[in-house]
Amino acid sequence: MDEDRDDQVFKALADATRRHLLDQLFTRDGRTLTELLEGLDMTRFGVMKHLSVLEEAGLVVTRRSGREKLHFLNAVPIQLIHERWIDKYDLLGAERLHALTDLKTALESTMSTSTSTETATVLVVNRIWIKADAASVWTAITSPEWNARYGYGSPSYYDLVPGGAFRTLPSPEMGMPADQPIIDGEVIEVVENARLVLTWRTLWDEEARAEGFQRLTYELEPRGEGVTQLTLTHDVTNAPRSAALLSGDLPQFGGGWPQVLSDLKTLLETGAPLQG
Repeated sequence: MDEDRDDQVFKALADATRRHLLDQLFTRDGRTLTELLEGLDMTRFGVMKHLSVLEEAGLVVTRRSGREKLHFLNAVPIQLIHERWIDKYDLLGAERLHALTDLKTALESTMSTSTSTETATVLVVNRIWIKADAASVWTAITSPEWNARYGYGSPSYYDLVPGGAFRTLPSPEMGMPADQPIIDGEVIEVVENARLVLTWRTLWDEEARAEGFQRLTYELEPRGEGVTQLTLTHDVTNAPRSAALLSGDLPQFGGGWPQVLSDLKTLLETGAPLQG
């Protein structure tokens, strides 16, 4: 399945119009079809066909807002392609293939999910397919014994009832007091193995902390036997610093949600995280 998914991503990226659409979403996420038509000498149906290819490859995720259908760039498949096909060739140094460097440049131009404060609601949407059932993915998200094994190595604790507390403690590598939360929030909605909604506030970065709480939603959907589609939606309205931190736009702080979700997928499918 992973090889088929890679083929879909490469096919989607091979077309100039589809790359243009991704560039548009990179510049400003959450666009309507009408907005994406701007600058293209193409019918609505033609653009819809290209968007369908991007959706099938997982590079675009859609969300309804009233009567409008909004399109969001999903960085996770790009992250996985980068890790699978680009990183290992860095070992070649100056002898690396010219075609791979060109591909690396093209991929990195769409690595981050961008947002904009021009719209009333600003969302970061990431989606990934995992070879594991929904119960296993749910446990990996909500159990500190699991969630401390991927991403930033920081255990997260959930009181899985509406109004319950949520907090994330620092990993040992952070050099912070072990009992001082770096993220906190409140559980809003719990549908076991299917949906988890909570508030989220970053505490370790003063600028992000001042932005207050945002809304985070995990959605798990079965996609065939032993396969789960995980969609993570982070509402970062009026929180540009948090958006940058969690989209991977600030590399000095890691790869954000794309890195975390890629690491989660790798752990569940191989038994070891990306950096393990």
